[in-house]
Amino acid sequence: MVFDLIVIGGGAAGFYGALQAAEIQPGLKILILEKSTRVLSKVRVSGGGRCNVTHSCFDPVRLSQHYPRGEKVLRRIFKKYDTGQTVEWFQSRHVVIKTEADGRMFPVTDDSQTIIDCFLNEARRRNVQIQMGAEVHGIDLKDTGLEVSTTSGLKYSARRVLVATGGSPKREAYSFIEKLGHKIRTPIPSLFTFNDSKKIFVDLMGVSVANAEVRIARTSYRQVGAVLITHWGLSGPAVIRLSAWAAEHLHAVNYQFLALVSWVGSAEEETMRSFLLSQKTARARQKIHGHPLFNLPQRLWVKLCDLSEIPEGKIWSEIGNKNLNRLLEHLIKCPFQIKGKTTFKEEFVTCGGVDFSEIDPETLESKFAKGVYFAGEVLNEDGETGGFNFQAAWSTASVAARAMFLQK
Repeated sequence: MVFDLIVIGGGAAGFYGALQAAEIQPGLKILILEKSTRVLSKVRVSGGGRCNVTHSCFDPVRLSQHYPRGEKVLRRIFKKYDTGQTVEWFQSRHVVIKTEADGRMFPVTDDSQTIIDCFLNEARRRNVQIQMGAEVHGIDLKDTGLEVSTTSGLKYSARRVLVATGGSPKREAYSFIEKLGHKIRTPIPSLFTFNDSKKIFVDLMGVSVANAEVRIARTSYRQVGAVLITHWGLSGPAVIRLSAWAAEHLHAVNYQFLALVSWVGSAEEETMRSFLLSQKTARARQKIHGHPLFNLPQRLWVKLCDLSEIPEGKIWSEIGNKNLNRLLEHLIKCPFQIKGKTTFKEEFVTCGGVDFSEIDPETLESKFAKGVYFAGEVLNEDGETGGFNFQAAWSTASVAARAMFLQK
């Protein structure tokens, strides 16, 4: 029951930290405590079961800019352990990583089990012990080191403890950390989709636009990218990124707000107005409904025309200023009255957790409990969708492991 390192949490950061430590000092006695009955559950479901390992952003400064919270400290962390080192680690263990057009990186097998098998095989090879069904409720500082106690009554001792419990929507999941003296930033959701209360576009579910802009009315929050219309509202990379950057604001307004979608990206209003007016001459005899502009999907274009009260048989030379202005509004400020969000529980990402001000930014060691380190989403850091949250897990886990066991 005495170990060199106890890792609390059998997820991405926990496993990576344990394996990094075992690699730095072969022969370490390491134990992973996981409260559930399965390990690496988020790895399993990430990227639709393909595991979005990381993102092809190899510059630490640029990489850190994809994190709504934690950017400053993560920039320092990424300078110590970056995307390239992550890819090299996996590939040295015969897990080949590929890059997709949008920058997301996956195992070439397109199967998250490849990553899980890699971790489990490495754990066996390094004699890392794994105990499931072990929920931690306390870490006590003793003269001889640290004592970790579980809800089942078992106690374990260690020289070092790595807390990598991930994010949780439940405040009580952080209670054993609060007992150490840490203040927890209230965990709230990040990375979610928007529920449209009016559902005017529900008949277009499945329609997507590759380069739209979504913004939150009366704020500066906005994102450009692909937008997908769903049966519950709006989804797609632009929406999910926006939910991350605006997570605290949206929580404060109870997820009730007006979202404005520009189906033509970040186009200027007057430029668009001039272009639409020019179509009265350029497409004078052409039916408006039948010929979408801006490469918009036909069904979406017809819906925008209908909302602008443009009759089906109307040609461009006949469109009046009122209808043209309404079309302009629906093209660049299409309103969605949002009421609520949809969070996919398996891939729940939190904004909140252990604040970086309470840990050493160089080592990720607690300022209140010597020998206790943190890694992954239990920290108040979270990234955009696309592999960024896993990269933060790999990097923070590696930096913590090196701080614990590399000779200074």
